[in-house]
Order: sequence, then C-alpha cells, then structure tokens
Amino acid sequence: MKHLSGKLWLCLVLFSGAVLGNSLDRQRSDFLQAERALAQGNNAEFMRISDALIDYPLYPYLQYQWLKDNLQQEDRIPAFLATYNDTRYAGLLRTKWLDYLAKNERWNDFIRHYSVPAANENTALSCQYNLAIYKTGNQQQALNEAKNIWLTGDSLPEECDPLLSVLMTSPGFTPDLVWRRFELALDKDNVSVAEYVRRSLDAADQDVADGWLRVHQNPALIENSGFFNAQMGRLFAHGVTRLAKSDLNRAVELWDDRKNSFQIDAQTAGKVERSLAIALARSRNINAYQRLKQLPVVDAEVNEWKVRAALLEQNWQHVAEALAGLTAQERQDPKWQYWQARMLDKTGNSLQAQDVYNKLAEDRSFYGFLAADTVNKPYQLSNKPVFLAGNELENLANEADFKVVKELDLLNRNVEAERQWWYAVKKLSKERRMIAAKLAQQWHWDQIAITTMVKADYWDDLTLRFPVYYSGQIHDHAYRQNLDPAIVFGLIRQESIFNKDAESSVGARGLMQIMPKTGMQIARELKEKWQSDQSLFNPDVNVKYGAFYYKKLLKQFHGHFVLAVAAYNAGPGRVAKWLPGAVAMPADIWVETIPYHETRKYVSSVLSYAIIYQQLILGNCSMHYSTSCVPAVERKGLKIKELMLDVLSG
Repeated sequence: MKHLSGKLWLCLVLFSGAVLGNSLDRQRSDFLQAERALAQGNNAEFMRISDALIDYPLYPYLQYQWLKDNLQQEDRIPAFLATYNDTRYAGLLRTKWLDYLAKNERWNDFIRHYSVPAANENTALSCQYNLAIYKTGNQQQALNEAKNIWLTGDSLPEECDPLLSVLMTSPGFTPDLVWRRFELALDKDNVSVAEYVRRSLDAADQDVADGWLRVHQNPALIENSGFFNAQMGRLFAHGVTRLAKSDLNRAVELWDDRKNSFQIDAQTAGKVERSLAIALARSRNINAYQRLKQLPVVDAEVNEWKVRAALLEQNWQHVAEALAGLTAQERQDPKWQYWQARMLDKTGNSLQAQDVYNKLAEDRSFYGFLAADTVNKPYQLSNKPVFLAGNELENLANEADFKVVKELDLLNRNVEAERQWWYAVKKLSKERRMIAAKLAQQWHWDQIAITTMVKADYWDDLTLRFPVYYSGQIHDHAYRQNLDPAIVFGLIRQESIFNKDAESSVGARGLMQIMPKTGMQIARELKEKWQSDQSLFNPDVNVKYGAFYYKKLLKQFHGHFVLAVAAYNAGPGRVAKWLPGAVAMPADIWVETIPYHETRKYVSSVLSYAIIYQQLILGNCSMHYSTSCVPAVERKGLKIKELMLDVLSG
C-alpha cells in the first residue's frame, strides 16, 4: 500500500466507503424483504434471504422474530441463545422459550435454561421456576418461595396460578397468610385482590373480611362504636387511615379518642401515628410538628417532614431541632444546608449563616442560587463538558450493540431503537455512559442524551444537559406574552426535555405538555381554529399555547412566578388550596412545604433551569447555538430572589 500515490489511495478509500454504504443499503432492503416474507408465512423465502444477512447488525433481531413464533425448533433455539447470548434478543427469546417449556411441563429443560437475572425482573418466570423445582423434587424450597410471592397487595400473573394452587393445598397455607395478603391488598386499595383472597377464608372469617371491605369502602363507619369490639383494633386502624384521606381532622380526633379502647399491636399503631403526622404536615396543619416529634420511630421521610412542619410554624428553634435530627449525610444536601443557614441567621448566628451561604453559593442548584442571592454573589454554573479522547465516540458507535441501535433508527423503528439503546447503556461503566450520552447528542437524541448523562451520574456538561432547540419559537412566543424566554426554556426542559413528540400517560403532548382539552380552550381564547390533538406535536403551536397558558396562570396568581409554575404542574385549583391563611408566607418556605413531592421538585427545577438558561444566554453564547443569543442579551438577567415573592393568602 505504501507504494500507491496519494490520489490513488484516496480513491480506494472513497470507493471502499461507497461499497460499504451500498452494502448496508442492500442489507437493509433485504432485511425488510425478509420481514415481509415472515409476515406472509413464506418460511423458505425468509430463510433464503436471512441466510445472506448473517453479518448484518439486525440479523439477531431478524432470527428472534422467526424463532419466537417457532418455539418448537428445539435445535435452533439453544444455538441462538449460545451464539447471541450477549444481545438483547437472547434475553427476550429465553423468556418466551421458558414459558413454552413450562406450558409443556418440561420441568428439567426449564431448570436447565433458567436464568436468575431474568426471573428477578419477571414474576411469571419466578413462579414457573418454583413450580419446576417443586415438580422435580425440591418441594419445601418451592413452597417457601411461593409464600413470598403470595404476600403482595398486587394481582399476580396467571402463570403463577399453578404454583399458588400447590401452595393453597399445602399445610403451610394458614389463615394468617391469607389475612396478611388481604390487608396488603387493602393497603394498596386493590379491592378486587382482597375479594379474591377472601374466598380462601372459612365462613366466620369471611364475615369479618366483609366488615373490613365495608369499612374500606365507607371509612365513616368507624364512628359507629357498635361496629367494633376490642379485638378489632387492626380494622379500626385501617379505617382511621382510610378516613384520613377524606377527613383528616376527624380521623385524628377518632384515633386519639378511641385507640386505647382496642387491642392494637405496636407496629400497627406506629404506622397509623406516622401516617397521620405526615398527613397533618402535608395539609399545613400547625400542630404537625408536635405530632411528628412524638413519633417513637422515625425514618428519613419523617425527619424531612419534621423540618417542613417547623418551617410552617416559622419557629426557628424547632427548625434547629428538626435539622439536628437529620443524619450527617442528609445534612450535606444543599436543601438542608440552605435551611441550616436560614435558621442560623434567624437565631442570631449571622456570621455562621454567612459562612454556610457562601459555601452553598458555589452549588449549581435552586438552593445554591437562593444562597448566592442572599450574599450577593454571582451564580456558579461550573460548565465542564465531557472530554472525548481520540476516537472514543466512533469506537462506541462501532460496537455491536450501538450498530443495532443505529440500524433500527435508520429504519424508523423508534421504540425498538430506544429499548436497544437502554439495553446497551446498561452494560457500560459510568465513564463510558458519558461517551454514550455524547453519542446520543451527536445523533440529536437530546432527551436520551440527557437521561444517559444522568445514568452516568455526571451533571456538569451544561451544553448537553441544557439544549436550546426551538429557540426561535421560544423567543417569539415568550416576547408576545411579555415573558422572559428563560422561563419558557425552563418549563420545556422540565416538561419534555425538548422532545417535541413527547406524550404523557394521561395524554399531555409536545414540548410544553399541553392536554388536548386545554389546547382547545386556548385556541378559543386566542380566537384560532382548533386543528386537532396532533397539532400539539407542532413545536410552534405547542410553544404558543404553553406560553399563553403560563402567562394566564401568572395573571391568575398576580404575577407570582412560583405559584404559576406550581399551577402549571399541579393545577391552579390545588395551588389555590395551598395558599396560606391571613399572614403572608416567605416563598422559599411555601415551596419547601408543597404537599406533593413531584410539584415541590418541579417548582425548584423549573426555576433553577430558568436561571441556568438565562445565564447561558446572557453570559456565554458561545456555549450554544447563535440563535439563543438574540434578543435575550438585551434583557436583564433573572434573579431567583426576584421570582420568590412572599406568598399571600387567597
């Protein structure tokens, strides 16, 4: 090769690249033809085409599609599992193969091909495995595992029925085991499971279970003292917990008045006390702190709500006590560092408070930004993009798992491509997941890139984590609504991570996750013709409607950014219920005591993302695409303290 001229060598390289490209194009075409033959049931044609695709990245996927419908091919399946054991499709085929073996009662073969990791993620497989070991002589081990499977408040897959039938006819199937699952089901509000379990009780116990079901459906029955006797303490406790969901104050009153009239074990009583205390804190009850303080057993959630309850009182001595109850590791969280500084300042230790604020101001977070504003320091973004050495990106893309991802993507198999991506990423070290995130960014899979970087536990590549796509639409519609674009960027980053095709489980759509019903209402208010639900996947329509809706919430809550952001997530009705009484509340306390964890996290995330976007737009346009630099550079930067107005009563 060294004797070739430069031009001839370049021609050979270009020619080999073109041949490779043509080869892959031809293989993709053949792959699709093989799938058509498979769909038509033409096995001979399928085999003829697929045999020529053995070096194509999707060959294992193609073979899996055939084998999963031809499980009787007992010589080919073990060979596939051995040859392609390191692919996603081996695991999928093994699950179907094991189910086939179980249904044909081939227990020894089942045990031979069984995979523990697969069963750990698959209750049906676990049930079939334990039935297999029961059938092959290890009955006691199988029955012990069957008891563990039985003890769930959820329904179980039908594959578990044979194993549970064996358990239910064994001497180890006791009334206590039945009652435990009955209570677990009611604790999860799975009434149908409880009714199924009830049938395994004798007639007398079925009558008692009927009483439980009546109380579960109508917890106000616990007010009727004639409904209970002293031995029915667990039922009374269950009724109190249920009543607390609809009438918390009455539930607390009944529990305090009557709990000593029953025989209630310490564990059950402790669970009720804990649930009532946390419920009081969530409902912003002024007595919550004392209730939480009296709990004999505490955990991380109780300790956190104890701090929040003390903040609700704005009793800074109680805040100090509650913070002291956190573990040393918990106290290092920026959230509790911030409240430690607030407490120190309020209790006359301003110098110590300044030290904590100054240290916390270095943190890129909602609480770090609050601290920075308090001590008048600039926000610290600490942008450190992932450094790629040599050909790391290219090498990863050329690995078998990622070649499969790319081919699926090129064939527009989006769901399958994403599943394959996460299968591939799961096998990588944290360091290589960072490279994978950059690969996804290169492929313009921004949502996946960001989530992959989270799985790599690396947070400082802001160019990747905070993309500025759809900048034109965002700036345009933000200014039309007199909003800072950074707020809209923050909402989109939290709502959809810039996935224009995002759709939630409840039907919210697009970049700003607009519900179709809300979209129709907005169209009417804008005097526009409503196109269709699908129009919400159009970025221009979605951002226009989202910006309009946020501005509407901002007006409803008198220009209060925090309340409007909370309402965007939880709905304006809930936020109105969370407003304080006659006395105004500092906004940071209001945010910290939002009852829902999801909304609490949502508000702090959106506001911190808005600050990050504003800083990136204003301070360092070179980090992003040039479109993000106009016209936001002409605006004054957002400050957290300017968004955190005191929360007034309704």
